Amino acid sequence: MSRRPHLDGRFGTSRFEAFSDGVYAIAITILVLEIGVPAGSEADLLGAVIDEWHAYLAYLISFATIGASWLAHSAMTHHLEAVDSTLVRLNLLLLLVVSFIPFPTRLLAEYGGADDAGRVATTVYGLTLLLSAAMTSVLWLYARRAVLTDPSASEDELAYLTERLTPGLAGYGAFIVGGLFVPMLAVVGYLAIALFFLVPTHVFGRRRPQRG
Repeated sequence: MSRRPHLDGRFGTSRFEAFSDGVYAIAITILVLEIGVPAGSEADLLGAVIDEWHAYLAYLISFATIGASWLAHSAMTHHLEAVDSTLVRLNLLLLLVVSFIPFPTRLLAEYGGADDAGRVATTVYGLTLLLSAAMTSVLWLYARRAVLTDPSASEDELAYLTERLTPGLAGYGAFIVGGLFVPMLAVVGYLAIALFFLVPTHVFGRRRPQRG
């Protein structure tokens, strides 16, 4: 198979998608490493496992959030005809944030139940999720502005995807502020946003034509 020439700095999406999928897969997998029980819990192992409920909640939220981000990323690449060097670099910034999510997940798991520390943990966590959502939107807006989208995609499809990627930004901002007063409110809000984006939509409904 002949290699597709890089015309005007643009090239196919295969490696772009494969690399991104790999980073998402690693980030979502290592989340489970943040779950554990304190050493010396043999005397009451069941109680120790139950006491780690906040770690399970943090894992669930982060798993759903990274999963939703991956779905959004897949929807975007589904509608791309090509990528350019700027889009690749913006994508690297998005993946930088996604791969960072396990760290604030650990903070939320360890300190989410405390008052002052809980506020710090939920704020750092929320800012990370906000940045991830913002980078996803920037990535897609740039792709549209640079006309990298599939020409066979309808304007309605592209506009719907743009609208679908927008609500999370305002939601994260609101819950970050609310978390400064009631940390658990922010935690529940982050989960609600992730579940919202996990709800099936028709953005995958169109079959993209095969490219040579």
